[in-house]
Amino acid sequence: MSNLLLLIPIALFLGLLGLAAFLWSLKSGQFDDMEGAANRILFDDDDAPARANPPKSSNENEITRNNS
Repeated sequence: MSNLLLLIPIALFLGLLGLAAFLWSLKSGQFDDMEGAANRILFDDDDAPARANPPKSSNENEITRNNS
């Protein structure tokens, strides 16, 4: 019986501590983007990003185009 007097407050304290940690994680935005993290693994980020403007052709490329 004396064990219960010690274990019940400890269990209640740990439960409230877990609840406080969960509420803090909700407030700080830990669960805002669940789909983004799941889909991010599918994309390969090692490749260089596509260029917005293609490189301008040099004079050498223009000469070969004019000759053909």
